[in-house]
Amino acid sequence: MPPKKQQVQEKVYLGRPGNNLKSGIVGLANVGKSTLFQSITKSSLGNPANFPFATIDPEEARVIVPDERFDWLVDHYKPKSQVPANLTVYDIAGLTRGASTGAGLGNSFLSHIRAVDAIFQVVRCFDDAEIIHVEGDVDPCRDLTIINEELRIKDIEFVNKALEALKKQTRRGGQSLEMKKLKEEEATTEFILKFLEEGHDIRSKTDWTPKEVEVINPLLLLTAKPVVYLVNLSERDYIRQKNKYLPKVFEWIKANSPGDPILPISAQFEERLTLMHDDAAAAEECKNLSTQSGLPKVITTMRKVLNLASFFTTGEDEVRQWTIRKGIKAPAAAGVIHTDFEKTFIQAIAYNYSVLRELGDEAAVKAAGKIMTKGKDYVVEDGDILLIKAGAAKH
Repeated sequence: MPPKKQQVQEKVYLGRPGNNLKSGIVGLANVGKSTLFQSITKSSLGNPANFPFATIDPEEARVIVPDERFDWLVDHYKPKSQVPANLTVYDIAGLTRGASTGAGLGNSFLSHIRAVDAIFQVVRCFDDAEIIHVEGDVDPCRDLTIINEELRIKDIEFVNKALEALKKQTRRGGQSLEMKKLKEEEATTEFILKFLEEGHDIRSKTDWTPKEVEVINPLLLLTAKPVVYLVNLSERDYIRQKNKYLPKVFEWIKANSPGDPILPISAQFEERLTLMHDDAAAAEECKNLSTQSGLPKVITTMRKVLNLASFFTTGEDEVRQWTIRKGIKAPAAAGVIHTDFEKTFIQAIAYNYSVLRELGDEAAVKAAGKIMTKGKDYVVEDGDILLIKAGAAKH
């Protein structure tokens, strides 16, 4: 039994668990963040059905996740209702040098980043005399350095505060279990502080232990959040896939954020496609230019770095795509549908979308013996189709 527990522990991720995770678009002023945000939230992202977007306020929107599995299931079942997965995206006001010490919107800006689970970092790689750059000229590596340093300086401040609070408690001394735990937490916090002060981002260390992650997560550190770098090019450069700044940006990210995804995109081009208000015309324009919108990849890449997966519930009444963190068990997945289901979970009837697609329909899946009954220890796989059985909730 103990080794089994150890395996489960390895599934501890940085960041909060949950299926309703938020991403923020971050960057210096005038790099194309808002243009990109508006394009992302108004585009139908390649889905055949153009769903209405729930814009909560000008800076927040829910974006449909493009997924051909969902499209196929809708086409297969032709349900009365269809509910795709979505990702909440925030447009965060432009950062300025010195934000960590209160410059520009300063602390309010950084608190907005604290509230999201992951960051789209937009960096400008286009020259345009009409659009003034806050630092005077276009230099993407300098811009990336400014943002990284501001976020790290703020994290050092957060960790120092947490450490002070812990030291107040450990000064009391004593041999209780609680004190032992506090001293361990203090030692971990000191290690985290040293790591940041040496110039590293929290997410760059991939072997944090589950105990260390338990200390890191409540601190909501900015450099612990996964990042997708969006390199904003001119329309011309995006179409020809060439840009003088790109090699330097790739080098910078390799040196400072190894492993983080980099996606070239053109806010200018995406805006033009969105303003067509017609998916067919936008698709035709992309075909004529031998290119495609970069937005679907932006959303699917963000889901990937957040360790998100999907399961589906299907039928003639409704096809719905549910979002979960990878590695969760069936009761927790049931809890995404309704919190009571996690507590009263009995079993899940499960088969994977790939099997249904291959065999054609449910009857064939059943005949092939591919429909399985799973208990509480079943780890839900991406693309599973589930029927949850749960008892009545006790109130």
